[in-house]
Amino acid sequence: MSTSPMQVSEARRFQQLRGHLSYLKLNDAAEALNRVLDQARTERMSLTAALERLLEIEVEATEARKLAARERFACLPEPWTLADFDFAAQPGVDEKLIRDLATLRFLDDASNVLFVGPPGVGKTMLSVALGRAAVDAGHRVYFTTAAELAAKCHKAALEGRWKTCMRFFAGPKLLIIDELGYLPLPEDGASALFQVINQRYLKSSTILTTNVGIADWAGAFGDATVAAAMLDRLLHRAAVAGIDGPSYRLRGHQNQADAMRKGVNARVS
Repeated sequence: MSTSPMQVSEARRFQQLRGHLSYLKLNDAAEALNRVLDQARTERMSLTAALERLLEIEVEATEARKLAARERFACLPEPWTLADFDFAAQPGVDEKLIRDLATLRFLDDASNVLFVGPPGVGKTMLSVALGRAAVDAGHRVYFTTAAELAAKCHKAALEGRWKTCMRFFAGPKLLIIDELGYLPLPEDGASALFQVINQRYLKSSTILTTNVGIADWAGAFGDATVAAAMLDRLLHRAAVAGIDGPSYRLRGHQNQADAMRKGVNARVS
């Protein structure tokens, strides 16, 4: 069977089009080209509709790659979202405040968020959920513990990379510093934390979780002057969420234990 010149021409155009898409690094569109053309013929799509569909595939793939990159950079310890938090189980949380923070308006104002309360009440989960919302909204987020931040700053100072380290922590739209006060900071830890907060002051937002009441910061961090300066910058634009309810984490463990106990009793009976 002979091939008509028109068929040869169409085949050449198809290969050229795929080549153009690949050259422009529109690889997902190039991969989907044959499928979209078949769909266009079957559904009698207009040229504009077919082209829009092809580019939509590339845009969706690009957005997925960007989201994955933001997720990797953020280093969030768990995939928690606000939907995972049981407000009924933790009456100590101001749900109205958290819902307002979830709009992420505080990022536009470079405002900060402080979660203050004893261990296990949900501070980390809420901070991660807000961080996840920011990542999904297209913002750069970075999660660290206070101890990790102090260690990285200390190592950077020893290796002559202090300015680079400060630029790194100043970069994200949202920096989450978890567990401040849980472990004693090294001698220069409070100073390093202040430098990070100062770099971000009025430029970007910081979420900080701590088990130390604000009135006790001076004693907890060993340097009243640094503690006061840090609080001055953190609280200038900030929402403070004090959580005094029962342990959210322990309640979750108890619920799991109760469910397992009921399952065992049901099998026995």
